Amino acid sequence: MTALPSRTIALAAAVALLVGAPAPLPHPSSIRFRQQGDPVAARAKGRPRAPVTVYEMADFQCPACRQFFTTTLPAIEQDYIRTGKVRWVFVNFPLTQVHPNAVAAAELAMCAARQGRFWPMHDLLYRHQTEWAPLADPGRYFRTLGVDSAGLPPDSLAACVTTRATAAEVEQDAAAARGAGANATPSFYIEGGLLSGAWPVADFRRVLDSIYLAKTAVSR
Repeated sequence: MTALPSRTIALAAAVALLVGAPAPLPHPSSIRFRQQGDPVAARAKGRPRAPVTVYEMADFQCPACRQFFTTTLPAIEQDYIRTGKVRWVFVNFPLTQVHPNAVAAAELAMCAARQGRFWPMHDLLYRHQTEWAPLADPGRYFRTLGVDSAGLPPDSLAACVTTRATAAEVEQDAAAARGAGANATPSFYIEGGLLSGAWPVADFRRVLDSIYLAKTAVSR
């Protein structure tokens, strides 16, 4: 008998977990993403009432997260987010023991979120990751990136970054990710189950399709 590839077995297990009975994990939105109105609107994409919500728990300095951003997320955005099937929420999960600049990057992104510019800043941080990740102090680079490339107001950005005004938000995100069972990046909390790793687009598509069909079967 021919053995199945390990990725095929892992994918089958992931689909079974995510489509089956809800796993006993706390939902990230219940753990302290609390703000006025929609608690995660500033770092969410897609229709708020989409059938499927994906929480991406990621680290801006993580090479695997950058790989997911460049190879898988564009197709997901085109086929699932823009079509109203999926709402995508970014959750900061900086792995400080291995990525010393990850917290500063997350705080910068959340400062951008306060100006309605989270996603442009998100994209810039991943595109330029190889430039800022090895820096001993990325502060000046981050400020230049925020002002010159993301179009953030320089005074507001400087005040936000210097006072670490978003530090508590980043820590709340990280605590929520840990509470949901994540211990690596990227990880994805999808409708009661946890998926880990920068999965290729074909595999991620199969997971989302299965969950979407399961979630919408009642209404058809």
